[in-house]
Amino acid sequence: MLPSGPCGPGAVGTMMSDASVIYGLDDKPPLARAVVLALQHVLTMFGSTVAVPLLLAPAMGMDAAQTAILISSVMLCSGVATLLQTTFGSRLPIIQGVSFSFLAAFSGVIIPAVLRPAADGGLGGDPADCMRYIAGAVIVGAVLEMAMGFSGLIGQLRRFLSPVVVGPVIMLIGLALYGAGAPVAASDWPISLLTMGLIIAFSLVLSRRLLVFRLFPMLLAILAAVGVCGLGTLLGWYGDGHPAQLSFTALENAAWLRTTGVVFPWGPPRFATAFIIAMLAGYLASMIESFGDYHACSQMAGGGDPTAEQISRGIGFEGIGCALTGVFGGFSSTSYSENVGLIGLTKVGSRYVVQIAGVILVLLGLFGKFGAVAAAIPQPVVGGIYCVMFGLISAVGVRQFARADLDSDRNLLIGGFALFMGLSVPAYFNSETGGAMLAAVPYGLGDVFGALGKTGMAVAAVLGIFLDNLIPGTPAERGLAAGPGVLVPEAADIDAAGSTKET
Repeated sequence: MLPSGPCGPGAVGTMMSDASVIYGLDDKPPLARAVVLALQHVLTMFGSTVAVPLLLAPAMGMDAAQTAILISSVMLCSGVATLLQTTFGSRLPIIQGVSFSFLAAFSGVIIPAVLRPAADGGLGGDPADCMRYIAGAVIVGAVLEMAMGFSGLIGQLRRFLSPVVVGPVIMLIGLALYGAGAPVAASDWPISLLTMGLIIAFSLVLSRRLLVFRLFPMLLAILAAVGVCGLGTLLGWYGDGHPAQLSFTALENAAWLRTTGVVFPWGPPRFATAFIIAMLAGYLASMIESFGDYHACSQMAGGGDPTAEQISRGIGFEGIGCALTGVFGGFSSTSYSENVGLIGLTKVGSRYVVQIAGVILVLLGLFGKFGAVAAAIPQPVVGGIYCVMFGLISAVGVRQFARADLDSDRNLLIGGFALFMGLSVPAYFNSETGGAMLAAVPYGLGDVFGALGKTGMAVAAVLGIFLDNLIPGTPAERGLAAGPGVLVPEAADIDAAGSTKET
């Protein structure tokens, strides 16, 4: 029998779907099957993980050798952080990878300032200097994140975060990634549409007939789509430079084993106050996003709502993971929404599977040939995966929001306003007018406001928390206690503050 999750607000709705979970949190599939399931997680997160170093390496002026080291370092960091999170942290099956919440601080603040000539007010540094200052800011921010987690503060905030707040935040985790959906898929629509069609057919149609399609829909879809790309390359349909071309050039040039430069590959970290402040805003956004991911992941894995202790440990060990990324020469890490979506798709919520994925990621970071094989997946295939996965994450947010009373005008206004502003405010701050406004903010606070305002999850969370706790509403109305239209088990003991205790 699969393990049942803890009782929590709305857990009946979650428990009703537990029967469809193939492997629960504590289940251990046979090793061979677990390894294949773990490979699905690695392939799902690989595109986003590699995308960040491939985006920032040219901005820092890195050559091919430096870029290869950066990619290997990022994979190693992701593996170590994943093992820590699944074994000691939240103990949820969550992959840890490069966080997009910090891109504004990296590309908009640290890198330009380091590379700018000293005569123009910059530091006149090189790519290695960029990574050393990034490491310093990441490590200092990680100490704050550890303090927020291990002190229990982030877990105590749980009582102020009702489904009215968490639902829109989870929706935005998927919706805010729209730029990595169709734009990436458009690199070659036939292959992208084939990938989407295969994922949907395998997971929703053929999975009802054959267990193999229920367990490995993503992996089988990727192998089939990549196989078509390989056939097209062999037949000359996809020539040099075509997005769908299957090329193993990186495999030929990659080293087998990294024997040097694993610890502080760019040199010892450097520290600058302005860079640290910019990073702190990214950490705030990252913690809020992880809070939503923990809820989505736990529910999809059949575990109900995560406890306050789980959330606190998870954030604390995310801080440890981020600190180690500074040591190993990568970027800060956080929970990966793509892989949360994969759990919902495959109904496999085993932490054992994700721990194996963490080991694979460590090997990818230490053995260059392995990483080069995964990097050979053509871009249109990755785009097709994104379109399906990110939409599923948004749908989980809708389900979370529905745990509140949706007949309440109060809830509809707060949730709708937070969701809309989470999309609209980043659009403003990314515009020329918004950029000029941020530049006019004194004392370097423009960087802080910019990092927050450009992150939709942070905007929705701040507005939602403020309004949901300011405007009167009963616990039942907010989805924190049993009431009309809210599915909550009778076994849940709701205290006066609206928090849930297991009985």
